[in-house]
Amino acid sequence: MIRYPFITAAEDAADAAGAVIRPLFRSALLVEAKGDASPVTRADKEAEEVIRALIAERFPDHGVIGEEHGADRPDAEWVWVVDPIDGTRAFVTGRPLFGSLIGLLHHGVPVLGIIDQPVTGERWVGVQGRRTRFRAPLGGDAGCRPCAVVAEAELSCTSPDMFTPADRPGFERLRGAARRVTWGGDCYSYGLMALGLVDIVAECTMKIWDWAALVPIVEGAGGRVTGWNGETLTAESDGRILAVGDPALLEEAVRLLTDR
Repeated sequence: MIRYPFITAAEDAADAAGAVIRPLFRSALLVEAKGDASPVTRADKEAEEVIRALIAERFPDHGVIGEEHGADRPDAEWVWVVDPIDGTRAFVTGRPLFGSLIGLLHHGVPVLGIIDQPVTGERWVGVQGRRTRFRAPLGGDAGCRPCAVVAEAELSCTSPDMFTPADRPGFERLRGAARRVTWGGDCYSYGLMALGLVDIVAECTMKIWDWAALVPIVEGAGGRVTGWNGETLTAESDGRILAVGDPALLEEAVRLLTDR
């Protein structure tokens, strides 16, 4: 059972990151170029620093893996996984379709996750074995919706550019079978799935900090998060992520993605 102090710490860390991020949203930012050409801002780095400082103070024996500042004790029993701004391109172009991701692994299994949208005030909290909680000044209730066939499903993906030539045919089969596809959203799309507004998300090139926090949120709302073959995600996974709001979609979506 996940411990209450862990949940409190995750929410406090999200609050601290939001306090860094909000003043910089739609401000003049110095944007650097990373090796993968994704934008990095002062907000990314400073937000991760405050999250890591809080974790180190409260749980000095825990590990941390962060997108901006690397890994510290990644083999620990408890490991926090942090993406301070998932959707940096949205952030630097002034669109509130990004979020801070804070996840916690226990022996490599995601047991706690937060998506925090610090501008709109939306927050999803997922804890293994519990129903996902959502709070916001906007509408929405946590809970994936029934949708048993891909033909009726709303499909979402951050960008068509993330697919390799080998992966694109599978996604195109899924896209062709779905009701429609919506582009953009990063972690926000998984939050919308947990509100019953998106039915399938299929993506590639995802790092552990991109998906660890999402698993307890989607699954706590009734959905499933796996690899493209329907397998359980691990630190060694290949970066291909499939999330479905209705578990009944999983078999058909896997068949389309893998051409089985």
